[in-house]
Amino acid sequence: MKNFKALGLILLALLIGLAAAAYATGWVSRQAGIASNKVVVAAVDIELGTRINAEMLSTLDWPSAAVPPGAFIDAKDLQDRIAKVGILRGEPLIERKLAPLGTLGGLSAVIAEGKRAMTVRVNDVVGVAGFALPGNYVDVMVNAQQDKDGAEEGKQISITVLERVLVLAVAQEAGRDDTKPKVVSAVTLELSPEDSEKLDLARSVGTLSLVLRNQVDQKTVATAGITKTELFGTPKKPAPKPAVAVKRRVAAAPRPLAARRTCVEVIQHGASTLSCF
Repeated sequence: MKNFKALGLILLALLIGLAAAAYATGWVSRQAGIASNKVVVAAVDIELGTRINAEMLSTLDWPSAAVPPGAFIDAKDLQDRIAKVGILRGEPLIERKLAPLGTLGGLSAVIAEGKRAMTVRVNDVVGVAGFALPGNYVDVMVNAQQDKDGAEEGKQISITVLERVLVLAVAQEAGRDDTKPKVVSAVTLELSPEDSEKLDLARSVGTLSLVLRNQVDQKTVATAGITKTELFGTPKKPAPKPAVAVKRRVAAAPRPLAARRTCVEVIQHGASTLSCF
């Protein structure tokens, strides 16, 4: 009885093994029938602004139905092209990740069309403690003295002048794969021509500060800025003192002096008389 059970288990195991082998053979044959193309991929990590050469590339079989639009099949077509964004190892190279033909290498190759690159001096506080890295977005604030309004003294104000500005580089580095804070003395920002003028004026009239913002936050918030009076509150004016009635003493008009009179004593017949006139 035990022998029959053992033989049954052996036969069942053989059937399961044969079924698995048949399924694996069919799967391999189906995979072999899938059409594939050679696609050029990065053999190493390529930083933005880098001039590409053959040593940085390799080819990889890619399913024909899943080839990315703009992919390259020949590495020769990528010789001396400039990477516009960072490309990771094993990632296919496509046209939209590259600067136009004839573009020279460096930071100028990654500036978007119609934009300008402008560098501002920062310190460990203004530079958001080194967390404003290439690829991040920041707002720019200025603290300055307002112009005088007539006889009124100009107020100290802090206001956001630019929002969602792309950081292209910190110091002389444009790599975007570094997540560690890096305190530098200068930050290069990507700006429109109009925003470049605003930033140039702002840094000449006051002190700049960078405000780091979320990568996916695209909302703009219009603010009127804040002055010292608004920050600390309007000081209370002292209550006016009650008016005190002051009695004024009016001097009495001087009495007119008595008119001086001339008197003459007349003696006649032994009698004396006084006549005044």
